[in-house]
Amino acid sequence: MSATAIPAAAEATALPAAGSSFYTAMRLLPPERREAMYAVYAFCRSVDDVADDGGAREVRAAELDRWRADINALYAGNPAPRVEPLAGPVKQFGLKRQDFQDVIDGMAMDAVEDIVAPSEQKLDLYCDRVASAVGRLSVRIFGMPEEDGIKLAWHQGRALQLTNILRDIDEDAERGRLYLPLEKFQAVGLKHPTPQSALAHPRLAEVCAGVAAEAQAHYRATWEIIGRNSRSATKAARLMAGAYSLYLDAVVKRGWQAPRARVKPGKLSLIGVALRHGIV
Repeated sequence: MSATAIPAAAEATALPAAGSSFYTAMRLLPPERREAMYAVYAFCRSVDDVADDGGAREVRAAELDRWRADINALYAGNPAPRVEPLAGPVKQFGLKRQDFQDVIDGMAMDAVEDIVAPSEQKLDLYCDRVASAVGRLSVRIFGMPEEDGIKLAWHQGRALQLTNILRDIDEDAERGRLYLPLEKFQAVGLKHPTPQSALAHPRLAEVCAGVAAEAQAHYRATWEIIGRNSRSATKAARLMAGAYSLYLDAVVKRGWQAPRARVKPGKLSLIGVALRHGIV
């Protein structure tokens, strides 16, 4: 759901916004791992821009197909220039082709249609593709053990994406999108939600509270996995979990009654997370 496109010529050197939680987390990594994460970030940002701001739907679909072909060519040993920065990380950290393809498939879910009140199953698939697949790439770069790394990516990806969904409900509605799940609206009597009818519904808070509870459960599982692994391999994951859980706490504290002010955790709280998880 990014708003600024990255020109193709700049993809190899694209960096996350300075001051963002992601930027701070990546800065904690040793140089080789940090550069690998920047290459993965540039890829994810580029395909996200296609999904959100890539023109007509058929144009976006065609461009995502080209990205799929480029990833296949990368693994065949003949990378196109825009994916060549991934060649080293793929070899060094054993990154999986399917995880890159899953990210593209997740962006395609946004490109082919505006998602509106997906089923719980579709929402979970979306979270897996756009967030947990990125996590699966990341934990290999972080150096986590395989089994716990995959579990961490599964839970943390969903925790972060559900947090984003709750934080961005008004912005998404302006795009004609609604990522809150259909079943939760049906449970409060709204059978065929639209972005407008959903956000105006008197029981919206119940829907959002249910999604927040799921996110909180994923954060608890995330911290449990982090707690049994080395600090060096989980430093970036700890900072991301700490920062994003502050966003979730902030939107829950704000509540869901319109008008909903855009929330951001206090600077001191974010500094506290950075100090607590950025110190070895």
